[in-house]
Amino acid sequence: MKKLILIFSIALFSNIQAQTWKTEDQYIQRFAQYAVEEMELYNIPASITLAQGLLETGGGQSRLAQEGKNHFGIKCKENWTGKTMKHTDDAPNECFRVYEDPRESYRDHSLFLVNRPFYKNLFQLDPKDYNAWAHGLKKAGYATNPRYAYILIDKIQKYKLFEFDYIKKEQVTEKLLALYPDLVNDKEFLAKNLPTPKKEEAPKVVIDAPEPKKLTKEEVLLSVLMKAHPNEALRYIVIPMEPDYDDASEVNLQDISKKYGVSTSKLIKWNELSSQTLKEGQILFLEKKNSSGSVETYRAEKGDNMYSIAQKFAIRLDKLYDKNRMKYGDKVKEGQLIYLKNRKPR
Repeated sequence: MKKLILIFSIALFSNIQAQTWKTEDQYIQRFAQYAVEEMELYNIPASITLAQGLLETGGGQSRLAQEGKNHFGIKCKENWTGKTMKHTDDAPNECFRVYEDPRESYRDHSLFLVNRPFYKNLFQLDPKDYNAWAHGLKKAGYATNPRYAYILIDKIQKYKLFEFDYIKKEQVTEKLLALYPDLVNDKEFLAKNLPTPKKEEAPKVVIDAPEPKKLTKEEVLLSVLMKAHPNEALRYIVIPMEPDYDDASEVNLQDISKKYGVSTSKLIKWNELSSQTLKEGQILFLEKKNSSGSVETYRAEKGDNMYSIAQKFAIRLDKLYDKNRMKYGDKVKEGQLIYLKNRKPR
């Protein structure tokens, strides 16, 4: 808040002019607030919502968005009783929903996903894993374009929309100013988004605050969420880091097996485990890893070994050794170039 007030004060005494932004940048600046608010209410990643809006509206320029305030291409369906408009999409003159305000479209998009059974598996995913959500939407039939997931991911990465997945609605303006520093000179944006400076209140002192509650194993298991790996969206989880619970109740391989319906023998085989002991932060795949990575090479960092690299890039360990012309058990040196797709040249 202090940062925002300082920026606002500077702007008031500066000769500022409105900026000219690209269409998609303008869309993000205008609608990021709605996306984060919906994320807080329904656990739909703000990055996914914004990327869908960008794609469906062409950065806010589509006829559906401008005339019908419809930002997500949601069709009338049998239960829609509001205003409608005809628009040619997959077929001529299809019926689409019309809203009074774009905010209504954002809310209806959330409810559309929450209330339809074929999207229910999305809400078992980590809300910060935009890769999994993008592939999950395509798999559930949200769009017909076979590259839909990759288009969403490209927009999220291009505009760093994933940064909105980690903030609260009160932090949206500050995040936009960080992503677009020149907004400090945009008079229209400042007038709409910056608060009027207020006199600061004295900080409140909390006495005898209760100690954090220790989590049970069941609560920890609930926090373990399935993710989609960039290497062909392979399903995996990450064992919680430094959880606030006793060692006696730590999550084990049998717990993961029971939760996801995968036998311990398959988990051991697919993850090339030498024991059933799980470590904090360990990547655990729920299906067989691939023979190659999704990127060409990787520069080994301090602390890396061939197993950790194999898990990081979802590659079978024997294949990784073979691609790099190394013998099983050979050590990795810091800075070493590791080949992930093709064999190392001789």
